[in-house]
Amino acid sequence: MGNVILISSLGLIGFSVYLFVSTLLKNNADKDALAWGSGEQPNKSKSPIVNFSRTIVHNFTLGYAQKIKNEEYRNKVENKIMTAGLSNELNVDEFIGLQILWGIAAPGLMFILNFALQLGYSNLLCIFFAIAGFWFPMLYCSAEKKIRTGSILKELPFFIDILALSTEAGLDFVGAIQKIVDKAKDTPLANEFATVLKDIKLGSTRADALRKMSDRVDLSEVTSFCAVIIDADETGASIAKVLKDQSVQMRLERFVRAEKAGARASQAILMPLVLFILPAVFIVVFAPVIIQFFTGGN
Repeated sequence: MGNVILISSLGLIGFSVYLFVSTLLKNNADKDALAWGSGEQPNKSKSPIVNFSRTIVHNFTLGYAQKIKNEEYRNKVENKIMTAGLSNELNVDEFIGLQILWGIAAPGLMFILNFALQLGYSNLLCIFFAIAGFWFPMLYCSAEKKIRTGSILKELPFFIDILALSTEAGLDFVGAIQKIVDKAKDTPLANEFATVLKDIKLGSTRADALRKMSDRVDLSEVTSFCAVIIDADETGASIAKVLKDQSVQMRLERFVRAEKAGARASQAILMPLVLFILPAVFIVVFAPVIIQFFTGGN
């Protein structure tokens, strides 16, 4: 076990030194990698770790991230970023660069400092740090996706109600979306409708724009909503009636989710109740009786 840890640690050291030296010696050929394909700079991330790491990633690991050409993995990363709503914060190369930085380079540097300065940390800590660092971008995207989907599920019935009222008042579907985009706050669902409107204005069909929205959100309720609107558009059904039916369905599903959440909460509280509250109650009730029994009532 000790030899395996030593060999792994030496490998990390060697790779970290290679990354550092080769970065210092290479020219500035990949300077343009700082710019994204759209030509715009990324937005400031909500994660302080990503913001802190961005400059280091661009200076040291971005070039190596671009050399990873596995299409399946890159598509998986791109879908992870898209469904988390982080397309304006991260791109695929930065994501992989973060994995290289925190999964390989940082643990290697940590091992070097531990060895050189005799800090006394276990080498297992470096391995744990490497695993946690490699998974950090994935965990960040998953956490952001959970927050994003929760917000969308909460707002979707209200947005569909507004769409239904707007179409009943005489607006077409695109005009109803425009009304929502103009009046709504800066929320994930409002931003998605704004993107749909932008795609339609740029020449996409309504069906294609809604399908793209469904792919970006990756939520069954939104997928169902988009599919129903596309079907109504193709068959010539009344959009207003379809939207009202969808609103009723969404509110029913929301009520069912609330019931399930309540049931899970009652189950979750059962274990602390059995382990901590009931023993405390038994001690308060029966402790005096037990003490009197052993002391003979004195």
